[in-house]
Amino acid sequence: MYKPIHSLTELQTYLADATLVAFDFETSPTDEYRNEPKTALDPHKSQIVGMSFSVAEGDAVYLPLAHQNGEDSVTLNLRNTELWDYLADFFTNPEVTKIAHNLAFESAFIYKHGIVLQEPVYDTIAAAQLIYKNEKEFRSLSDCGLKTLVSEYYDTKLPSYSATVGERHFDELNPTDEATVNYACADADYTFRLYHTLNGWFDRFLPNHRFIVEKVESPTAVYVGLMRFNRLPVDRQLMVEKRSEAERQTVQLKGKIEYIIGDVPIGANASTAAFKKYIFDEQQLPKMKSTDKDKDALDDETLILLKEWCQSNKPDLVELFELVQEYRHWGKLKSTYIDGYIKHISKGLTSRQGNSSMRSTRPKIKRSVCGF
Repeated sequence: MYKPIHSLTELQTYLADATLVAFDFETSPTDEYRNEPKTALDPHKSQIVGMSFSVAEGDAVYLPLAHQNGEDSVTLNLRNTELWDYLADFFTNPEVTKIAHNLAFESAFIYKHGIVLQEPVYDTIAAAQLIYKNEKEFRSLSDCGLKTLVSEYYDTKLPSYSATVGERHFDELNPTDEATVNYACADADYTFRLYHTLNGWFDRFLPNHRFIVEKVESPTAVYVGLMRFNRLPVDRQLMVEKRSEAERQTVQLKGKIEYIIGDVPIGANASTAAFKKYIFDEQQLPKMKSTDKDKDALDDETLILLKEWCQSNKPDLVELFELVQEYRHWGKLKSTYIDGYIKHISKGLTSRQGNSSMRSTRPKIKRSVCGF
């Protein structure tokens, strides 16, 4: 059963004696950022509007904190220091496993209130990425959204955010409306269910992956949330220098590859149709794998397999696959880890200035223990 609650006593009663609790936050931008896109995801520009909790399958409660929809709705918000003192105890309780879908998000928002989540914690989005999508591959992050997983595992379609909120923000919804409560509570409820479903899969097929989720990935997600809030000092000049180095390396490697294969275009990732034709048609190398669309695969695993095959059958082509692997390495390094990070560096701040700025916005910690 899903229901709204409006007092600390109700929350304490609901969570009493629970050792497994799934939770989820609904957020909205603060007044000065309401017209900026996606600010509800930034704890520096938004706030927790409400929290949902689930301690059993099919059951959850929603606690509104900052709804603005009319005078009656505003009076239903729970705002007091006793609540946050209780939540600080709850989120640091070593006897309670705190479960969330995308733990880094929730971690950043409660850190804003001076609370550092403590183990045991469990991130169902991290767990889902260690589950087989099919017999050939694990799930990617894009396959691990809560609504996607709920649809696949439970044959249930959860309401979308846009269908629930429309052009408004979540704090503009009435916290007692059935649609509002159901949307918020369903997230916590199905996160609770996923905890059991995913762990059941691990226990049957890959028990060590459950250990990885519980002891490595989920605690790390908490740290990621803290880093998102505090940000990190970055040496921009060094990043620019490394980008230039990566560009030089890719140009040199591309020249060496062309010396072997001629004017066959290989593209940024050495996976063009022309390069595949050269490998499989002109050189008559075996087709090691196929893609989901039954095309010839040329991923990293295939390159390794082809290099191993050539060591025994066509040793003159071994160098080609070594060069292609290194070419891809430098290309990935530049596009993902250099260009990808540089575009997120705050403009106008040196690494030293950025670090100073971060310290000034760090919240006063209410609860933390050794380990975080």
